[in-house]
Amino acid sequence: MNSNSQSANAETYSQRLADIVGTAIALLTLILPVFVIAHYSSTDVQNNQQPLIQNLQGSKD
Repeated sequence: MNSNSQSANAETYSQRLADIVGTAIALLTLILPVFVIAHYSSTDVQNNQQPLIQNLQGSKD
């Protein structure tokens, strides 16, 4: 009887661990791309706007 309860505990632990790991992977999959896109898009917008303004000012002089 003890061996049955031990295997049930091991299955419960591995199932719980799988749930936690799966949840962490799901959250990373959903959240990480948003932060990466936001980081690189804000950098690109600033870099693209500055040369445009400098070029317009240079052509007016």
